[in-house]
Amino acid sequence: MPDTMTRRIDRVFDAALGPRIAGAVLMVVERGEIVYQRAGGFADREAGQATALDTIFRLASLSKPVTATACLAMVDRGELQLDDVVSRFLPQFRPRLADGSAPDITIRQLLTHTSGLTYRFAQWPGGSYHLANVSDGLDQPGLDMEENLRRIASAPLEFAPGTQWGYSVGIDVLGHILALVRGTTLGAVLADLVTGPLGMRDTGFTVADRARLSLAYADNPAGAPVPMAETHSVPRPTEPPTLYSPGRVLDPGSFQSGGAGLTGTAPDFAKFLEALRTGHPSLLAPPTRDAALRNQIGDLSGDAGGTGWRFGFLSGVLIDPGGAATPQSAGTFYWGGAHGNTWFVDPVRELSFVGLTNTAVEGVDGRFPRDIRDAIYGV
Repeated sequence: MPDTMTRRIDRVFDAALGPRIAGAVLMVVERGEIVYQRAGGFADREAGQATALDTIFRLASLSKPVTATACLAMVDRGELQLDDVVSRFLPQFRPRLADGSAPDITIRQLLTHTSGLTYRFAQWPGGSYHLANVSDGLDQPGLDMEENLRRIASAPLEFAPGTQWGYSVGIDVLGHILALVRGTTLGAVLADLVTGPLGMRDTGFTVADRARLSLAYADNPAGAPVPMAETHSVPRPTEPPTLYSPGRVLDPGSFQSGGAGLTGTAPDFAKFLEALRTGHPSLLAPPTRDAALRNQIGDLSGDAGGTGWRFGFLSGVLIDPGGAATPQSAGTFYWGGAHGNTWFVDPVRELSFVGLTNTAVEGVDGRFPRDIRDAIYGV
């Protein structure tokens, strides 16, 4: 019996469900056709609720390319420019370097994570973002954007804007700017420019159907994943822990985090990926879409997705498959989300993949996404 892609993925999926992953939905689209889709495990294990294809997940950083696409759509429309300075829109937002100077930060630098901002989860306890109590968009239900911007601006920049790559809350800042320019909420901006035109009905900053929202789980070194507490710190092997508050998405007072706050389904996100892959006319002008999927940071230092990867306007971009030790084609773009989600698009293979799990951090930083990737390619 031939060892098909379906069989390979199923083997990896079955081995992970229970011991390492509570529940997940996986989808592979090749040349515009769904060639694999499966829901497995539990959306709520304790209640016996099985995961379904339309289960709603916390998307975490899968929010970023959606917000970034909306920003580029506004650039296409002349509503803002990539080299506009942030202080034009947020005069009080002037984070400083260690020498006390307050350099300009641009929209381009927010998009490409070259602004000098960082994340709380990128620092060990005692770091400046911890001391300022900055929210990464995953925690602190009810915190509003103005207060979080004040906290971010009170902490020193990690480096001079444009001199390095460093993953950051910059997309949260960017999302707030998009809302200010439009005079509305970020949710309304995304609905107008991205999720609405693509029919992503289950994707937003409010949960479309609470009955379909998955429980959030965390890695458990002693056994199967455990349900997250209302405030839950999840350790990572060699990096600082990440702080989660899974109830954040149900609190209407929580700021709309363009970098981490969306909820949605795998079918919705697959629509988005295919729209990027094919150059859907309702999203971006062709030159803008092409630029978004190219390296935009040159050879700046910083771990922009790992060895062999650089960063565009939306995500990591694969430059050297051999150096990255991946079977994906050069030009593949990808990213993940801290609640346990991954995706990639291989334009050469005309292939899109989205894997939404409810388990942090195995679903994004563990063996699971790498094993699924290798099963897709048959290596």
